[in-house]
Parts: sequence; structure tokens; C-alpha cells
Amino acid sequence: MDQKDSSRILDALSSRRNVVNQCLASHIDTIGPGHLSEASNHLFIAGGKRLRPVVCLIAAEAIYNQDLSPFPYGNLIDSTGTSVNMLDAASSLELIHIFTLIHDDIMDDDDLRRGVPSVHQKFNTNTAILAGDILYSKAFETLGNSAEHSSNVSLALTSLATVCSDICEGQALDVQFGKMDLVSIEEYLRMIELKTGVLFAESAALPAQLLGQPTEVIDALYNFGLFAGKAFQIYDDLLDLTTPSAILGKQRGSDISEQKQTILTIHATNSGVDLNSFHDDQSSCPSESDMDSLVEALEDSGTISYAHELSQDLSTQAKQQLELLPSNPSQELLSDIVDFFCQRDH
Repeated sequence: MDQKDSSRILDALSSRRNVVNQCLASHIDTIGPGHLSEASNHLFIAGGKRLRPVVCLIAAEAIYNQDLSPFPYGNLIDSTGTSVNMLDAASSLELIHIFTLIHDDIMDDDDLRRGVPSVHQKFNTNTAILAGDILYSKAFETLGNSAEHSSNVSLALTSLATVCSDICEGQALDVQFGKMDLVSIEEYLRMIELKTGVLFAESAALPAQLLGQPTEVIDALYNFGLFAGKAFQIYDDLLDLTTPSAILGKQRGSDISEQKQTILTIHATNSGVDLNSFHDDQSSCPSESDMDSLVEALEDSGTISYAHELSQDLSTQAKQQLELLPSNPSQELLSDIVDFFCQRDH
């Protein structure tokens, strides 16, 4: 992807992110009391790419298949002639995502998120738990209100609830893997499918569910998001090692220091790389030079190239799912975003 294409995609993401941010702010600002509101707002204010709600909006454009400017996200008409507020629906996805980040940081005791102190570090653990819980609840309230008069909203709510259950199971597997010496690549791929892939899948499928699209369209978009989400996570594993902390927005090499199982550690271990010297001794974080040395070892073992190739394979499978959609600029943009997922720097 050249600089021109990257700029075009970044502009497309930015314009939709701005719309999402306005909607998200209106929902998060209803949270009280003050300290809980601040904690709930903390990661939202810190930034974020908003990839999940933006994918939702672009998928809505693709299946709506009408050249409208500005696009009426707040008033789309479903298969029964009922109005759907797709902005609210998209916002529910980001609320779920922020909830998972807050609780993940508590479980991992991570100090940084999005370049700022994690919620439990800035406030306290109890407040962080409550912030995550209320964002989770607010997500379902927001989604329910997005199409309250539509018969399609029941499917969307049930699907999102199932996704949240999957995310919890994926997180449990992630924690379990940290206590295991050996994890297979197949087990790891299943874990990231649950922990990361399913929310991307629901992000893509949600517009089709709410607008009453045929099952094959819903399934195609869900599978698109599932493959794209796994590609995104594998590339995230790469970024954790290869991107400086200042750009990454969190401690570089945190996965290694916390002895987490990732596609990189699993492949490297299978290739005979000794990772023990890079594990956190609980008194210090890995230095940039430590991480540079590890990256060099993983390049020599073929681990870095393996992860890149796997990410690209998953991206290709994701894009194949889009063939069922009408051919239009938004469908093409979904395909381009998958490539962007695997070429970003943070």
C-alpha cells in the first residue's frame, strides 16, 4: 500500500471517527457520579482509532448501496420500513471495546493504555471495575435504543451478548495460556478469535442484522470481520515487539515480559529460541535494546516472517468474504482497511 492509498484510508477513517466520537461523547457524558464519569471517559478522551464502529458504518454504507452525501447514519430504513440509528449501534461496539480494555488492564496490571495511565492506575481498581461495568451496560442500552421499534434489534442484541460471552472465554484462555509451557498455534488462533475476532465480526455484521439483510449477507460480513480481527491481533503481536513505546502508547514488549503466549512466542519456542532471558524479573521493564535484540533473534528464526505471512493470509480470506456485497466504494474501502490493519505502526 503506497502513501497515497494510506492517506486516502486515513482520511476515510478520520471523517467517520469524528462522527462516532460525537455520538460516543453524548452517551458517555450521561454517566455519573463525577468520579465514575471521569473514569469512564478516561480512555475515550485518550484517543483510539475507533476501528470497530468505523467498520460498522462503512459496512452499513456498503449494504445500503446508495450514493448519499452526507450519509444518513442516524436514520437508515430497515427491511420493514423502520428507522435505525446506525451511529448509536456503532457506538455500542466501542463502548464494549473500552470496557474490555479497562478490565484487561486490571487483570494484566498494565500501567499504560493509549499513552496515558490505565484507568485502575489513574483512579483505583474498584472505580475501574465499575467504569468497565457501566460502559458494558451502556452499550446494550445504546444498541437497544438504536432500533427500538424494529423487530431486527432482538437479533442484534442477542448476537452482541454472545460476542461478549466469547470475549470473556477468550480472555480466560489468554490467562490460562500464561500458565502453560506449551500452547499450539491452533489453540492460540482459537483464543484470539474469541478475544479479538468476534467483536470485529459483530462490527461488520451488525448493520446487516439491524437492516434485515439475508442470512448469507450477515454471515459473509461476520466472517469478514472474524478473519480481519485475527489478522489485526497477529499484527498487534508484531507491533508489541517492533514498535517503540512512545509510538505504541504502552510498554514495548509487555507481552514478552508478562510471559504471555502470542503467535511470536509460540513459533519462536517451536523454533528453539530461548525467551527466558527476556522475561520480566518483576523489577524492571524490558529496554528498547533488549527488544531490538529479541527482534533480531526472531527474524533469524523465521518467526517475524511467519507472523507477517499468517496475517496476510487471514487478510486475504477476509477480503474474499466481501464478494457477496454490492460493488461500490464502501465495499472497496472495507477491503482496503484490512490491508491497512496489517501495515499500521501502532
